[in-house]
Amino acid sequence: MRNYLIAALAAGTLATPAFAQDQGSLAGFRIEAIGGYDRPSVEDENASGVVYGVGVGYDFQSGGALFGIEAEATDSSANERVAGFALPGDELRVRAGRDLYVGGRIGAVVGGRTLLYAKAGYTNARVRVDYEDGTAATAADFTDRTNLDGVRAGAGAQFAIGSNAYLKTEYRYSNYQDGVDRHQVVGGLGFRF
Repeated sequence: MRNYLIAALAAGTLATPAFAQDQGSLAGFRIEAIGGYDRPSVEDENASGVVYGVGVGYDFQSGGALFGIEAEATDSSANERVAGFALPGDELRVRAGRDLYVGGRIGAVVGGRTLLYAKAGYTNARVRVDYEDGTAATAADFTDRTNLDGVRAGAGAQFAIGSNAYLKTEYRYSNYQDGVDRHQVVGGLGFRF
């Protein structure tokens, strides 16, 4: 994959005059809505849900190469219930919460309207754990909210659908502390200003 990305960057840089005639600059501020599939995991136990949120960024273009900084705030519907976790009748519920991301991306403009890119950065996710012991007494019940630091890496493609609008699709993998990770496949609709 890395070799393909390097080849795409090299091709984009060499073909700069053609790209400049096909499409205006992809540089500048952007904002986007994001939605897709979310699969968080804790030590081989996983849940599936929907991830949704917003992202912002600023891109710099040099010929056919693009460099950008970005930030994102998302939430997830992924949660898992385990009945009989420690005692008969008890229940453990783990919910994925908000996820904050800040990082960068590097890409190559292909055909004047398509951007292929790779991304990496810092991410912080919130996880909520609820436990009910299954009895009328609530002494053993608890709720815990934990913030987990991690890193995210991914790759995607962005397609211009007008002079300022674009669609994108992206795969990303996040690895957090305490054995937590997540795979996501998302799509987005964005606008460049």
